[in-house]
Amino acid sequence: MLRRRANGESVEQIRPDLIIPTGKRKGQNPSVASIYRALAEHAKREAYREAI
Repeated sequence: MLRRRANGESVEQIRPDLIIPTGKRKGQNPSVASIYRALAEHAKREAYREAI
């Protein structure tokens, strides 16, 4: 997902290829909001690597 986003693909284009592996929505695609939350969390982790 990160590589495709860096190549300029929109979240809406990436979403159909993602599958939720566990939980109540197993086997379904994540919502756009969930993808943006994951991207924000990743960016936060990258910014504060020493805190992990």
